[in-house]
Amino acid sequence: MPSVTHDDAPLLADLMPWSVAPPRLGRGWPTGPDPASLKARWDALMKAEGPDREALFEATRSRTLHSAVGQLPGRSGGTVKLVRAAGPCLEPVRVLRAPFDEQWLIPDHRLIDAARPELWRVADERQIFVTETPDAAVPHLLATSLLPLLRPGRVRPLYRRPGGVEPNLAPGLLDHLADRLGLTPTPVDLLAWTVTAVSPGLTVPLTEDPELWALGVELGHRTLWLMRRDGDRPKLPGGRRPYVRAPLPSLPRSRLRPNGGTPALTVRYDRDEETLHLDEGRISPVPPEAWDFEVAGVRVLEQWFAARTAEAEPGTLSAIRPTAWPQAWTSEVLELITVLALLAELRPRQEEFTVTAPITAQELREAGVLPVPDTARRPASVLDHHEEGPEGQFALI
Repeated sequence: MPSVTHDDAPLLADLMPWSVAPPRLGRGWPTGPDPASLKARWDALMKAEGPDREALFEATRSRTLHSAVGQLPGRSGGTVKLVRAAGPCLEPVRVLRAPFDEQWLIPDHRLIDAARPELWRVADERQIFVTETPDAAVPHLLATSLLPLLRPGRVRPLYRRPGGVEPNLAPGLLDHLADRLGLTPTPVDLLAWTVTAVSPGLTVPLTEDPELWALGVELGHRTLWLMRRDGDRPKLPGGRRPYVRAPLPSLPRSRLRPNGGTPALTVRYDRDEETLHLDEGRISPVPPEAWDFEVAGVRVLEQWFAARTAEAEPGTLSAIRPTAWPQAWTSEVLELITVLALLAELRPRQEEFTVTAPITAQELREAGVLPVPDTARRPASVLDHHEEGPEGQFALI
């Protein structure tokens, strides 16, 4: 973490005042690393009737087959109660299911206990979601262009409206920074500085030193690019790029359980050879820094493989899985290894980063930037079209 020369750094919660609790699914089967499996799970649910459909759905206090809910903002699809529902599955959408683990979700409000519609309303190609990782040593924040399903930390969108309009920043903050720095920072610049300078207590030391600001912003932009993975694909230098040296397991049908559950595969890392073994499959080189990369005490790569290979309870919708290792997963894990290795390379620079010439919370209070108005902590009114409510009625918002 960065060294700080003062104790009066403003809180992230004041600099990015609007935050939302992360979505709560209530059941695991509407998400997964393979979109075709999600469609197959939906089809299985629609074919089931009566008590069988109830059991497959996995009802909670918040959602049952009889729950009446509207569409998710910006999404089409039925609002008929699931007890009577029929028809095809909605097209799955990409989400961040776990740290650095991009998976898929059926975007159907009837399947999600707490979907947080206010997040869906501002989710688009310009949005950047910042998620807190309160139990993590580093990183303290994760950034993604996808809807994040990470718990338990708060989600802070960079923009309060679609299209990159109205940054979720303390009113007047960018103007104050511009006056003190002699330059014009953008909302993304401030976010880049934030991911560089944020402390374990989620304070964000600011500076009036333009050279130091430029260094922090440059480092933060690199971090954001690696976390978001929505531009040019990251690459390690030649000779350090991971490759599949022995084919990854094909999961032939003979190894699958009759009920569709897949047996767990063995994942093992050889530190001396920098090789990742998945049963007889082999990927190398895998830098130790990539294998050891953790968020909240959990190895990212181990969690990624567990999400794709761990046994599912027989007879559940989650047990509907790919019968062969998809080629897309191989490409994804090679890129994930690359991202984690490159992020690990940035850590020494982040740990050595020292914030001097501080802009304190007291200064922001004297300038009228803090405290932020209550309206800044609430979502903006972004509804510009009718949203279909339960049973086909339009929602009045």
